Amino acid sequence: MTDPDPTPDSGSRYAAQPWLDLLDDAQRGPVSPDDSLVHALRRTAAEVPDRTFLAYFDGRLSHREVDELSDSVAGYLVTRGLERGDRVAVLLQNSPLFVLAVLGAWKAGATVVPVNPMYKSGEVTHVLRDGEVAALICSDRAWESYLRETAADSPVRIVLTGCELDFQTRGDARVLAFERLPEAPDAEDLTAVARYGHQAPDGRAPRPGDIALISYTSGTSGAPKGATNTHANIMYNAERQRTGLPLPEAPVYFALAPLFHITGMVCQLGASLAGAGTLVLAYRFEPGAVLDAFAEHRPHYTVGPSTAFMALAAHPDATPDHFSSFRHISSGGAPLPPALVERFRAGFGPYIRNGYGLTECTAPCASVPPAREAPVDPASGTLAVGVPGPDTVVRVVDEQGAEVPFGEQGEILVRGPQVVPGYWRLPEATAETFPDGELRTGDIGFMDAEGWLYVVDRKKDMINASGFKVWPREVEDVLYTHPAVREAAVVGVPDKYRGETVKAYISLRPGAEGDPDALAAYCKERLAAYKYPRQVEILPDLPKTATGKILRRELRTRSGDSQ
Repeated sequence: MTDPDPTPDSGSRYAAQPWLDLLDDAQRGPVSPDDSLVHALRRTAAEVPDRTFLAYFDGRLSHREVDELSDSVAGYLVTRGLERGDRVAVLLQNSPLFVLAVLGAWKAGATVVPVNPMYKSGEVTHVLRDGEVAALICSDRAWESYLRETAADSPVRIVLTGCELDFQTRGDARVLAFERLPEAPDAEDLTAVARYGHQAPDGRAPRPGDIALISYTSGTSGAPKGATNTHANIMYNAERQRTGLPLPEAPVYFALAPLFHITGMVCQLGASLAGAGTLVLAYRFEPGAVLDAFAEHRPHYTVGPSTAFMALAAHPDATPDHFSSFRHISSGGAPLPPALVERFRAGFGPYIRNGYGLTECTAPCASVPPAREAPVDPASGTLAVGVPGPDTVVRVVDEQGAEVPFGEQGEILVRGPQVVPGYWRLPEATAETFPDGELRTGDIGFMDAEGWLYVVDRKKDMINASGFKVWPREVEDVLYTHPAVREAAVVGVPDKYRGETVKAYISLRPGAEGDPDALAAYCKERLAAYKYPRQVEILPDLPKTATGKILRRELRTRSGDSQ
């Protein structure tokens, strides 16, 4: 199940795929994934039925148990009239309930719409209406607090709620500081449905070309659009994760990224199913709870945003032993500063390998191979995000769509078996973003002659200061080399003289002191005069999405930035 000819045309400078020389035989080899993650689960449940699949604090569920429990969820949904292709929204944290809901929906032949649990009522309303969602599976607390009213004004006709205290008994107060609510009269209990013993329906097994997910983009700029990730898209990247990483038999994955996000869905849930492994869940990210889970479960792999690794490194209890079991650690979803990579390696041992992907290419389309370290561009200080896979072609083009030479900046385009067919019911946006099936990412970057890809920044985040282009990432990378800086984000703000000027927002490392003028001077010593931030503001924390991506849009609209 690979694109037999991923190259754009024989005259393309990128058609030779120079990055193949950076991959080993396993990473270059063909893959033959199952038809879907449902098929992968059924295979593993038959081969190693008693192997632990989900570990949730002190709770354990085997592959066989998850197969049977999700069968029952599927059977219930069908008895309620759910049809093949109907949409099921899932609004849950990283718990077994999320996995049972997703697999149950897929076994019923439905399309899953993962929803960020941090969404407010208006954001959920957009997803429910735009996706024409037939069923909603959510936490009991979310249903009682706001989703009952939200769902009433939507196409939702089936509701399942669950308490995420289920399937464990520890009740870690750092993340599970809530109580079980009485059963809602207008919703069925998800755990009870899963344990009832309904039979999965016949003839509903997912097909590779079926839409598995409608993944709504994070909305960091404008209204979210639903990317239509197929089962084939998911299985290709999940299988590449399995074959491309040096993990032992029965690998243990830790779900650092939220499962509702495409990175967590594919690189954690998908990879653990494809690799017949164990997936460790800890409800949501809390540094102390995560470190304890590392010590208890000894995971081999995890992936998360750079901001999560910053928080783990800053925790006073973190030691090298917490990370000693890892065979591979990946970062994605937010820029990875070179200074953080070296600081983390010096303090804890592992080398964090960069990665690059989008919802529209079903998570990764480039990553740092396990046996290699990402180079840093000497001119800009940008850390390479990795190299494409063997069935993927990444091109860099100018504003007219012509390919630029290696080393020159332009917009990054991606073609391969992980690229989605388009956006949900948005034909014009699909035609604009996926011309001839090739994804226009909107990211600016370049590729060197060896095939290493570098992402400079988002096209829309470029700052125009007195006619000079300033990419926020370059300024942020300098700020991250300062010993006091924990997080940094750079935006353009209006300026009467320059049109725009550079402003930096930072948060400080625990116990560190920082002076805005001194931080600006630090950058001035290391950057061209038009690049260094004229304004620096220190905040306790920077605003982020649930996946750890810093929200530059929110920083731009802070009071006082419109002066």
